[in-house]
Amino acid sequence: MDREENSYTINLDFVLKAINSKLLEIDRPPLNNVERIVLQGIWNYQTYNLVAEEAGYSPGYLSNVVAPELFRRISEVVSGKVTKKDCRAKLETYFISTATSKKTIPSQNATTLSAEIRQVMSPRFPCGAISLDSPFYIQRSDVENQIYTEIENPGALVRIKAPQEMGKSSLLLRVIDYASRLNYHTVNLNLQQVEQDVCSNINKFLRWFCANVTRQLGMELMLDGYWDEDIGCKISCSLYFQDYLLNSIDAPILLALDEVNRIFEHPEIAKDFFPLLRSWYEDAKRLPVWQKLRLVVVHSTEIYVPLQLKQSPFNVGLPVQLHCFSLEEVIELAKYYKLDWNDEEVNLLMAMIGGHPALVHLAIYHLSQRDVTLTELLKTAPTSTGIYSSHLQRHQVKLQDEPELAIALNKAIRSSKPIFLEPIQAYKLNSMGLVKLDGNKVVISNQLYRNYFRQTLKLI
Repeated sequence: MDREENSYTINLDFVLKAINSKLLEIDRPPLNNVERIVLQGIWNYQTYNLVAEEAGYSPGYLSNVVAPELFRRISEVVSGKVTKKDCRAKLETYFISTATSKKTIPSQNATTLSAEIRQVMSPRFPCGAISLDSPFYIQRSDVENQIYTEIENPGALVRIKAPQEMGKSSLLLRVIDYASRLNYHTVNLNLQQVEQDVCSNINKFLRWFCANVTRQLGMELMLDGYWDEDIGCKISCSLYFQDYLLNSIDAPILLALDEVNRIFEHPEIAKDFFPLLRSWYEDAKRLPVWQKLRLVVVHSTEIYVPLQLKQSPFNVGLPVQLHCFSLEEVIELAKYYKLDWNDEEVNLLMAMIGGHPALVHLAIYHLSQRDVTLTELLKTAPTSTGIYSSHLQRHQVKLQDEPELAIALNKAIRSSKPIFLEPIQAYKLNSMGLVKLDGNKVVISNQLYRNYFRQTLKLI
């Protein structure tokens, strides 16, 4: 399917109705409640563990009993094999094709179908990671190809870092997809899902870590057979990976750790966990079994991490820093949303937000919906009533918690030229995306931050 045909995403409510209509048409019962819960979780890219926790079911029941039957039934609907990995993409492709080709969906009259098609033809509000099947993703070809090449190397370690909302999780989805196409086993752990109690000590955390990796690999949990208090939890964890997980499979494992900054909030865990990851990377240089492991670590740069460099994984492997969109990429995204922009309009937006991916995407979405003009958007952007209010208030809270950063940022705002700041302050503000480095000096990142914080910093 070409980009023009697949330029829109589809509404889950529509999919559920359409699946049930199709099942009734072929004399099959409609989806039951638990099947709908699992499908909704898959649609939102949730793990079975998270779906089970939210819905009050056993993870094993959902993954081993409900999911296989659900995929069998959906496979009947779309006339092709469906798995968890491709379920959403195949359903969207099938029903978008059905709706746009004006095929009749049983049990829906013309008025209802017309409304559902309009839902299909509406771009999804940009929030969080951009799904694999979305036509609104701007490829970062140079960065993506560099990562793809790296994870093909034995024992690879890739570190993806950027401020929040720069596209890290969207990129990670594509790295995992590429690894899957290489027939790697893939594990994707979002460390924001770690419960507070699990982070109370390193032993609990490493058992949680091993258990979740094991389940995503579809293997039997064997922790007690490898965990030994006498040798310690870090060595136990390493032996569990080395002698059980890695030794039991032939293909490489891509272990993707997203939102690693969650662990930064727990220094007692971080000081043991990150050196452990680094030790695995070093072990791969001498032990073939560890070469099966390919690590991808993703973290926000907005938390300052004073870890010992010799112990952390943050100065080894391939570093990947995500940057703002270029003028050409903003024009490309606008075209995907069917906006016919001239150079002046693009330059006005770029002057305000500087190509920040999430801010650009949000602006173009609202403009494509015709609920605001570019003039109105730019006028209200640096205010608490504009479309960027949540983004700006998040930074405001951080600056309120660290007044010395607010003072430093205020200096940058008041200067029309790059200025010197104390190195740690410059590093932190740059890590938040509020300033850009210019040699040993800094300059405010964009007009949005200058205009908003010129007013609000007076209140701090």
